[in-house]
Amino acid sequence: MGSEARSGAPGVVPPPPIESRLAARLAELRTERGWSLDELARRTDVSRSTLSRLERAEISPTAALLNRLCAAYERPMSRLLAEVEAEPPQLVRVAEQSVWHDAPSGFTRRSVSPPHPGLRGEVVEGTLRPGADIAYDSPPPVPGLEQHIWLLAGELEITTGDTAHTLHPGDCLRFRLWGPTRFRCTGPAPARYALLVVLP
Repeated sequence: MGSEARSGAPGVVPPPPIESRLAARLAELRTERGWSLDELARRTDVSRSTLSRLERAEISPTAALLNRLCAAYERPMSRLLAEVEAEPPQLVRVAEQSVWHDAPSGFTRRSVSPPHPGLRGEVVEGTLRPGADIAYDSPPPVPGLEQHIWLLAGELEITTGDTAHTLHPGDCLRFRLWGPTRFRCTGPAPARYALLVVLP
């Protein structure tokens, strides 16, 4: 993720299907609310040109940018991504798990157990490369969303509100999301964790 692409341009590889569907869904959400690009730019503090290129799948959103858009549209990032993925079967083989890369920030997200009709929980695997530092400054799309983070490998610092928690392999941090959060890979190896999200 993070690379620019223009579908159909000579010599340029078109964006992956999931990125094209994500761009179309973001445009639909804005249209459903009757917002102009200028109005969305005001609500997210993201430039109009960036939003326009994003909705045309010319650029890919970073995790931080996608978080701002999810806050504006009042939905968890996982739910937005689920809306552009095919309906998952009950058994999700590893080869069928959707993977999203945010290359600039060094973040990889694997949808291990994607949202499914009739189920309230989902499981995500996150990996941060050494030195990665991601701050989610926007208000959470769903205030009070329950999250459980189990560190599988590496060292990870997670800040919720004004409190920083350092996790080592096997540690689990659980909280309800009310405000900004920050994820930092503080060790020499990638930090890999499992995230359980319980939807309201």
